[in-house]
Amino acid sequence: MSTPAPATTPVVAVAYHSGYGHTAVLAEAVRAGAADTGATVHLIKVDAITEAQWDLLDAADAIVFGSPTYMGTASGAFHVFAEATAKRWATRAWQDKLAAGFTNSASKSGDKLHTLQFFSVLAAQHGMHWVNLGLLPGWNATTASENDLNRLGFFLGAAAQTDNDRGPDGVHKADLATAEHLGRRVAGQAALFAAGRATVGA
Repeated sequence: MSTPAPATTPVVAVAYHSGYGHTAVLAEAVRAGAADTGATVHLIKVDAITEAQWDLLDAADAIVFGSPTYMGTASGAFHVFAEATAKRWATRAWQDKLAAGFTNSASKSGDKLHTLQFFSVLAAQHGMHWVNLGLLPGWNATTASENDLNRLGFFLGAAAQTDNDRGPDGVHKADLATAEHLGRRVAGQAALFAAGRATVGA
């Protein structure tokens, strides 16, 4: 009989931009959810990224992208980061890593889906595997509540809505819980992938 592969601790990087602090609160929720599983998690602000943090992204098992939705897409600062990943694209440095995403806007929809699609296409160009939210929609029946997970009914990633006259402390608690769920899901999938690679390589 073969010996089972040793358990590995996945490494998750959360690469995000936050214009007014709301997305930073969500990034922390993603971090907390992933850390709850035992994963090592790095929070990386893409508008102030260092060479050492680029190395952390290269070494991570999963990268979760986060940005506010401005004018129907990710922020300009996140787009600058996305273009800077072209060096990684050319060398396939992120090939077969896991990827996921989250975003926030003031409107219930706010074209947040376009931001999540932008993240998923970016991941696909890098040859990454996209991890969806994995939740049924909440708050869509008379017996449902705005405090449900996935209260806005997104599937591609975690989406949050915060009134534009409220600060970061106004991020909805259900949206924070949904972001935490995403972090746990990504870390769990990363652990499965890592165990599978260890088994194949044994």
